[in-house]
Amino acid sequence: MQVKYLVLTVLLLGFFTTSTFAQKYSNEFLSIGIGARYQAMGNSSVANVNDVMASFWNPAGLAWKEGAEKGIQVGFMHSERFAGVGKHDYFGVAIPLQEKGRTVGLTIIRQGIDDIPNTLQLYEADGTINYDNISTFSSVDYGFLGSYAQTIFLHAGELRVGGNLKIVNRKLGPFAKSWGFGLDLGAQFQRNNWIIGLMGRDISNTFNAWSFDFTEEEKQALQATNNSIPVSSLEVTRPQIILGFAYQKNWTKTGFLIETDMTLSFDGKRNTILSGNPFSLDPSLGAEFNYRKFVFLRAGVNQLQEFIDFDNSTTWTAQPSMGIGLVLFKNLKLDYAFTDVGDTENKTFSHVFSVILDLNSNYFKEVFKTRY
Repeated sequence: MQVKYLVLTVLLLGFFTTSTFAQKYSNEFLSIGIGARYQAMGNSSVANVNDVMASFWNPAGLAWKEGAEKGIQVGFMHSERFAGVGKHDYFGVAIPLQEKGRTVGLTIIRQGIDDIPNTLQLYEADGTINYDNISTFSSVDYGFLGSYAQTIFLHAGELRVGGNLKIVNRKLGPFAKSWGFGLDLGAQFQRNNWIIGLMGRDISNTFNAWSFDFTEEEKQALQATNNSIPVSSLEVTRPQIILGFAYQKNWTKTGFLIETDMTLSFDGKRNTILSGNPFSLDPSLGAEFNYRKFVFLRAGVNQLQEFIDFDNSTTWTAQPSMGIGLVLFKNLKLDYAFTDVGDTENKTFSHVFSVILDLNSNYFKEVFKTRY
């Protein structure tokens, strides 16, 4: 019992004592989301997520009975942004334990921009330009999640709880790198067709320790171009609380799912529909329709933002999304999403593809017996 109180105290102290170091929009590559299904639904997923990708959206969803009974799940995702300049990839695995209702997961997320020109040595000592001195580097962000979830059966319904240990590694060529650590906690409560989801992202605050490495020549080039030389620093990602409500209904041949999420941020005033300091609220909405649980049609909307034009007039924009999913051979899910990821103003839409494979040994045995 004393250990529980100690963990709670650490979380509360981390939550309330780091505001002077907190950075708004820190580790934003982890806010884009993973999986074509959930991005097509406007990132509305905290309540309904029920597969290997729950490690990211809400680790409690790993313990969903329907998903856990299928055995080990493996997930992949690939998407490209800004005409292929930026690449966003995901790999995850979920493994049910022998104890029923308990699942562990591992997630790897990578976002990177490659072949960035390095012009720090563009000029020679005599002031002439030498394009042969231009080299390239990459800016890469990694997120590693270790997850655990379990189901608690109650008289009123089914409660699922889970958590993540999060490790973040970010690199900017040979010049800068950081390591960060944090915790996520999540829960889902299901009663009949209704599901309530709660996710505490970076609930402990996620701390990124940055270090920089420049040669003397590079430092001189930065100073000559009126750029400051960065020094070692601590970047803090403040918590987000996400509350989701979902309703699902299935008939003999068709069914639907609808969910709305509300994301509460604690890092200061954001451009959201309800904006304040230090709290901002950002809603989202998603829907999914299925035919025989074979074909899925999805649509969603999120990131409602207000923009001020040059004539001081204001307009509201939103990030729409849509997608389709197919279930093949009972153990393979293919999903596609068409969404304006993170760029509501310029409308540069992205194509997102993801795959989920159920490695159920019994299923493969049946296939083998049927064919051979």
